[in-house]
Amino acid sequence: MRISIFAPVISPYNDGAYLKALAIGAEERGFHGIWLGEHVVLFDEYDAEYPYAEDGRIPVGGENGLLEPITGLAYMAACTERIRLGTGVCLVPQRNPVYTAKEIAAVDYLSNGRVDFGVGVGWLEEEFTALQVPFERRGARCREYLDVIASLWRDDVSSFSGEFYNLPPCRQYPKPVQQPGPPIYFGGESKPALRRTADLGQGWYGFNTSVEETRDCLVRLDAMLEQRGRKREDLDIVIGPYRHKLTKDTAKEYEEAGVDTLVVMIVGRDLDEMYRWLDRFAEDYVA
Repeated sequence: MRISIFAPVISPYNDGAYLKALAIGAEERGFHGIWLGEHVVLFDEYDAEYPYAEDGRIPVGGENGLLEPITGLAYMAACTERIRLGTGVCLVPQRNPVYTAKEIAAVDYLSNGRVDFGVGVGWLEEEFTALQVPFERRGARCREYLDVIASLWRDDVSSFSGEFYNLPPCRQYPKPVQQPGPPIYFGGESKPALRRTADLGQGWYGFNTSVEETRDCLVRLDAMLEQRGRKREDLDIVIGPYRHKLTKDTAKEYEEAGVDTLVVMIVGRDLDEMYRWLDRFAEDYVA
């Protein structure tokens, strides 16, 4: 089982020096990859419920914000040579798909094919409103945008006509190094999220799932894959325990459940704290 890192890089604590040190330090210690999350704006007051906290509130806000993930991964790509670089997750239905295709392809090109494209449909309705994108039917919008992105990554002359987007014949270069494109990991534990994984994914990224919840999701995912003539071995199973306590014993249980990559979270307010977490996780799990 591989060990990767989820880093909720938060301003003003996590600046360029922090990001560079994290990327180099993780690669030197043998971590498989780094995943960065996304929220382009946050709110002092909101009705939406954050699905990974009992109080429904995301644990960042006020004058703190998340670094834009594709920009952060590009910065990390320049500092490293081997470590995988993942969006965990990119909120595809609230973005312009042509720009998203361009940005992900650019990082894959510059990193020599090290991008993992984690995709989610989002939970924060107020964020969609700020971007003037409908929150309703975001799952269907996500699928269609991924079709647009696939054409731009794959075809010499790209085009698409659909319900949510029309792309006239055009050319977009550079193409990603990975062809037909960076692997797509769908985030989420709901039935629609697992269905998207079974239909289109090269991987599934479960976040804040316990060992038992992971087993349950994989049973449901296996059934969906079988209906589509696919099997678990077709996917890379990635799990971030997040708020579930991680020990060497539970790590072994995740591995026995079928997890290919375990993602540990590192939150450091400064370099010293970040290095302590890197050293601890490297000693306990990477080694």
